[in-house]
Amino acid sequence: MEDFIQSATPIKRREDGQLLNSIFREVTGAEPVLWGPSIVGYGQYTYVSPSNSRNTGIWLKTGFSPRKAQLSIYGLKDQEAGAQLLPRLGKYTEGAGCVYVKKLEDIDMEILRQLIKIAFARAEDSPE
Repeated sequence: MEDFIQSATPIKRREDGQLLNSIFREVTGAEPVLWGPSIVGYGQYTYVSPSNSRNTGIWLKTGFSPRKAQLSIYGLKDQEAGAQLLPRLGKYTEGAGCVYVKKLEDIDMEILRQLIKIAFARAEDSPE
């Protein structure tokens, strides 16, 4: 996982990844795990597909990826409390399962910490 963050480009993404790793560790108290080749995750839960309850799997509670074009942050918007708080985050866009941030300077880091805390509090066997 450390090697993955150290390999992020440009250098600003590497620095952002290191800062996010520090924040996620502080808020969650969890050790990061690399999910696939490019997502740093904290905690896990069992999800149930909203379209077919027979489809279940294990996914990270929250995490991020320091992608070249922008930071992808996972788990912030799929619970009601997080979705209600998200508009206060700052400048971001949304994808299907994540929030995209171009610069950490564009978001409120205290709101980010609250969103991470909400995401990480999800029960491990939560269907949400």
